[in-house]
Amino acid sequence: MHPRALAILKLLVILGVLVVLILIFPRAMAFVEMAARELRYLWWVILLAALAIWLIWGFGRKPK
Repeated sequence: MHPRALAILKLLVILGVLVVLILIFPRAMAFVEMAARELRYLWWVILLAALAIWLIWGFGRKPK
């Protein structure tokens, strides 16, 4: 599979998982909205998103 197509597929899977999680856990979505308003709670949401991105695209790559 072409690397660009694989990246797009990963992005679509992530978006699909987010939509399913929002539908299953509406209170979590309300908490994330509150966290976006309150900067003191937002830092860990950003760290979790960065960790997820690193695990999906960066972890396990062979060094150049």
